[in-house]
Amino acid sequence: MTRTAKTAPANRAGWRLLGKDGRFNVASIGRGSHGLSDMYHRTLGLSWPVFFIYVFGVYFLTNLIFAAGYFLAGPEALQGTSPAKDVVHFGECLAFSIQTLSTIGYGRIHPQGFWANALVGLEALTGLLLFGLLTGLLFARFSRPTAKVVFSRQALIGRENGCPLLVFRMANQRLNQIVEANVSVTFVRTEMTAEGEQYRRIYDLKLERNHSPIFVMTWTVTHRMDETSPLYGLSREAMQAAGAELIVALTGLDDTFNQTIHARTSYNADDVIWEHRFADMLSFEAGKVVVDIGRIHDVLPLGAGPDLPKKNG
Repeated sequence: MTRTAKTAPANRAGWRLLGKDGRFNVASIGRGSHGLSDMYHRTLGLSWPVFFIYVFGVYFLTNLIFAAGYFLAGPEALQGTSPAKDVVHFGECLAFSIQTLSTIGYGRIHPQGFWANALVGLEALTGLLLFGLLTGLLFARFSRPTAKVVFSRQALIGRENGCPLLVFRMANQRLNQIVEANVSVTFVRTEMTAEGEQYRRIYDLKLERNHSPIFVMTWTVTHRMDETSPLYGLSREAMQAAGAELIVALTGLDDTFNQTIHARTSYNADDVIWEHRFADMLSFEAGKVVVDIGRIHDVLPLGAGPDLPKKNG
């Protein structure tokens, strides 16, 4: 249970703690700056395009700094370059810096004098450190197991034998298996106390099945909205007014890497469709079960057919 400000608006429709992509939608203040102490963790958390932009930026900036040092040392510091301190000479200093940092060394340009050789030694050490760090970061990023699980865009409120059901489904998009998979669903809503204080209260929903020994097909997760459920009697309007959110967390063991993987998503009141069911994803061909993952988001009204949503694969 988390206390919120008394002045916070009562209607929190559209608010969410967790994005659909599994990233937390939370900003923290007052923690202070961690600076370079948390740089490794931040770098691992970057997307691949942003990561390579950072790599190129550090590589170019490092070469630019050392090129400026060679340029300021004078034309005589690098033999084989233009004798004048102009743009051409700076370009040759930049080319020499790139060769030195990456240990290419074509040989046409070579340092002369104490300061030039000192810069070459410092740049060679910098290059060894940078490429060593880059190798470690690339290995860590490639070797880190990740889940490729797709969740249905909407959660549904359907019925089974007259009892309302909360239903959503997910599927493994990789050809490998996720063994010993476990899923949990947390219901978060804003509640008001008798004293007029607002709380962000958290409930754990009881699922018909929260464990699957082998998650290789589709998995439809079901929660019965009976008298024991925190969702019992809750309407669409009440969910929107309370800023209701369903946070889904999946964990399992990747049988390829033999390491634990995670996948998350969330559904707010706008993501819940009432009086609908999911279309069937499974078929049988040539003695095999065929899963059409492209239909994971397809829904039908409750009266559209006699079949019920498939549960737990």
